[in-house]
Amino acid sequence: MKDDFKLPEDCTDMREVRIGVDTTDRELMELLDRRFGYMRAAARIKTDRNVVRDEGRKAEVIENARADAENRALPADELARMWDDLVETSIAYEMEEWDRIRA
Repeated sequence: MKDDFKLPEDCTDMREVRIGVDTTDRELMELLDRRFGYMRAAARIKTDRNVVRDEGRKAEVIENARADAENRALPADELARMWDDLVETSIAYEMEEWDRIRA
């Protein structure tokens, strides 16, 4: 299937589009796996559970995503909401990891 992968501008039929979407989804999952690896690292490094949640950093990450989306002419508000969910999920995951490491 990876052999059939084409960039969007090179697709000529829906089969190629679907292969591209599926391939991209797997690549996104790899990136999310790496991102959550950083959450595991943060849980290991932070010595105080109370600093896991950092509202200033959360706002910065979401604003960075919004600005990047705007620069790419993507739906910035919708992607910022997705990033809010991603960050909240990441915080919850980091807290679980923090607790697990210290159990």
